[in-house]
Amino acid sequence: MGRYIFYLHLLVLSFLLSTFFLNAAQATKKCYIVYLGAHSHGPNPSSYDLESATNSHHDLLTSTLGSHEKAKEAIIYSYNKHINGFAALLEEEEAAQIAKNPNVVSVFLSKEYKPHTTRSWEFLGLHRRNGMNTAWQKGRYGENTIIANIDTGVWPESKSFSDKGIGPVPTKWRGGNVCEISKVRSSKKTPCNRKLIGARYFSKGYEASIGKIAPSQHTARDFEGHGTHTLSTAGGNFVPGASVFGNGNGTAKGGSPRARVAAFKVCWSTIDETSCHGADVLSAIDQAISDGVDVISISAGGRTEVNPNEIFTDEVSIGAFHALSRNVVVVASAGNEGPTPSSVVNVAPWVFTVAASTIDRDFSSNVTLGNNQQVTGASLFVNLPSSQSFPLILASDARFANATIQNAQLCMPGTLDPAKARGKIVMCLRGGKIRSVAEGQEALSAGAVGVVMENDAQSGNTVLAEPHVLSTTNVPKNNQDKNVHDYYNSTTSPTINMSAARTLLGTKPAPVMASFSSRGPNPIQPSILKPDITAPGVNILASYSLAASASNLPSDTRRGFRFNVLQGTSMSCPHISGVAGLLKTRHPNWSPAAIKSAIMTTATTQDNTNGAIQDAFDNTLATPFAYGSGHVQPDLAMDPGLVYDITILDYLSFLCASGYSQNLISSLNSNKNFICSGSDRVTDLNYPSITLPNLGSDAENVTRTVTNVGPPGTYVANAKLPGFNTVVVPSSLTFKRVGEKKRFQAGAELEKILEGAKIIYTIK
Repeated sequence: MGRYIFYLHLLVLSFLLSTFFLNAAQATKKCYIVYLGAHSHGPNPSSYDLESATNSHHDLLTSTLGSHEKAKEAIIYSYNKHINGFAALLEEEEAAQIAKNPNVVSVFLSKEYKPHTTRSWEFLGLHRRNGMNTAWQKGRYGENTIIANIDTGVWPESKSFSDKGIGPVPTKWRGGNVCEISKVRSSKKTPCNRKLIGARYFSKGYEASIGKIAPSQHTARDFEGHGTHTLSTAGGNFVPGASVFGNGNGTAKGGSPRARVAAFKVCWSTIDETSCHGADVLSAIDQAISDGVDVISISAGGRTEVNPNEIFTDEVSIGAFHALSRNVVVVASAGNEGPTPSSVVNVAPWVFTVAASTIDRDFSSNVTLGNNQQVTGASLFVNLPSSQSFPLILASDARFANATIQNAQLCMPGTLDPAKARGKIVMCLRGGKIRSVAEGQEALSAGAVGVVMENDAQSGNTVLAEPHVLSTTNVPKNNQDKNVHDYYNSTTSPTINMSAARTLLGTKPAPVMASFSSRGPNPIQPSILKPDITAPGVNILASYSLAASASNLPSDTRRGFRFNVLQGTSMSCPHISGVAGLLKTRHPNWSPAAIKSAIMTTATTQDNTNGAIQDAFDNTLATPFAYGSGHVQPDLAMDPGLVYDITILDYLSFLCASGYSQNLISSLNSNKNFICSGSDRVTDLNYPSITLPNLGSDAENVTRTVTNVGPPGTYVANAKLPGFNTVVVPSSLTFKRVGEKKRFQAGAELEKILEGAKIIYTIK
């Protein structure tokens, strides 16, 4: 007997609108994307088809710019493989004129994307001691599945990308021997191999918007570490002896350690940040589909404005839609703007959107006050004598006279007075728009010996172990930080001691939702619950670029880190990509929707104490707006019993119900024969979760179809929905064979304020 669970969430919506203003006074050329829908040449274009598509783009632009030469000069990318469209430098008026063409789906500015910056796989149950029947065994370690990572590139010399024990490159790989990686002087090997089977870079959109990149940077090599970290998390090989500053010692590995991986570099660094541009992202997705990948992992996101049309003015959404036609799963991060409601990005229903939560490993340090009170926080690096206490000073008391209290609290650059901070431990406030490692740099520049990083209200109780430039402990926003302030104010000579960082395993409760993880409701289509799932994204140890500094600060001269600990939905996203890789190997003919359903419907909303998952923001119970369907359980996902499958035609019906025009929808389908029925409902998309944003006193019903992918059995419905009258028809479903489909209706009628709901089918 087994149990298979899928969840029904009935949730109430409120969403935010933001506006932006363009200066139309100057006729400045900017990078616009002109999206034309699907190609007529089908999924396997010839070189003639590709050339014809590019010529058609030139012809369309010529009609606006007046000459073929101007059109060719303006076009940055011609998306001629699976996505039909182009990126071009245009004036606002020119873009508006092109948008009037009836064959154009959308015209929009190329958006700026930001990256959403070991033990985790044990926590997910993949590395049990007996090694029997785990997702790794069932999914054959992701063998021959191809995972593409769209990020900052890759450090190919990392042992995570060793091809030891790996066979020939799969014949389904169509990317050839393209390996756009510069060699390091000490290496005689070709950067790519049977494990890292391809690497490309895309910079035209960035260079058109920001400025030229130095010729030495025209490479898919990762100089920042983010892309190496995420790619190794998704598909890195086994690497023993992984640690950072002596913490977290163990074997690093990816979710699909025997998968083949390919790096697509679209993110580029400026002095103090990393930026990725939509034109490059879309080109990378188009190329990845053409190269024959199975999974695309994107740990980045962006939004210029929130509007109902964003599905087709968003590069990830557009690219992921066309990936469906080639059976490619697209996984993307939810964003790091939590706990703000409706901050989630990458929300199209065909994108697998991932939130971030903790694991049962802490990198811990105790802070002992002069009155012997102890506060426990997170730390990777404390290099102070364990028996010695140091003077403690609040950053606001260590400021220059001309620095504001608010800026000084955040330890903003140039705010701390060395005459006041030198030789002391400074208490900074973590928050605002400054990275906490930059706060530590300001303290170090002012002569401080250490930092106690206090969370602001938005950071809540998520404490981060980060590679600071000096000894630092991050303490949560709870009564513990109040104890520090009370002690500080009670004495004229406050002192503090910081213990060495240490690794703690088996911590409880876990998982806990990270405060920073972006939240629903879905701001674009409230009937689709986003995020979809949560996975480990706090204090994640994985491979890193030897060229990058530990903190990624320009002033940080430390290099040579084979591994690093990073945070964010950027880290949780590749965990799901790795699990998707296992499922792709185990069930190669499953659709992206079936793989997504298997992961979502087997997720859990309980932590390792068997209690409900908590939210680190305020230590209350987390909601589906934070974790989606719940926390991923890879072992159960391998055999979900039932799946909710969705075809491209189903998505087109969803778009019909969402109010998109027949002309637009026809352009998305190369068949061109699809006609909206007029009776489609948004809520009837066969999604693995159900959201009813406008549920009132009138009963509302939704329809779902489940496909049996397990043994014969009967599933009995048990609807639980506090405050509602609920009914499921039929109340049981019996399956006799694999592939058999059955339909049911779920209905709900409001009685009182809604808390949450789920339907449980138990197999007999």
